[in-house]
Amino acid sequence: MKNNTIHRAVIASVLSVTATAWAQTSVGLGRADYRDNCASCHGPSGRGDGPVQSFLVKPPSDLTTITQRHGGKFPQELMWEVIDGRWSGDGGPHGSREMPVWGQEFKARAMTQPGDSATIAEWSARNRIVSLLKYLETIQRP
Repeated sequence: MKNNTIHRAVIASVLSVTATAWAQTSVGLGRADYRDNCASCHGPSGRGDGPVQSFLVKPPSDLTTITQRHGGKFPQELMWEVIDGRWSGDGGPHGSREMPVWGQEFKARAMTQPGDSATIAEWSARNRIVSLLKYLETIQRP
């Protein structure tokens, strides 16, 4: 129970710090990252019908119904954790998750830039995740 409380506190602090970076993010950046990193599984429209989906053990989620499945409210904290993936552990006895850990991936990509520090790379990863969240909110069906 204590780990769960710490886990929620960490995510809440990440989201609150990220709020200041919100202005540096955009739906357009999120759309581009979605197209480049997510559409192969989740499909161009987000309905879980991407060209790779038939090769996956677990079908990808329909991302256009996230708000519907959560009582009419887009669950930013939960979606942050799902996309970032670094707080999720190794998946336990059910094996690793199929979806890539985008927090690590985005950070690693940012570290390839000359002169970038780990801190700058972390903020780059967070901004990309926030942009993805912004984009996902725009594709929600009523």
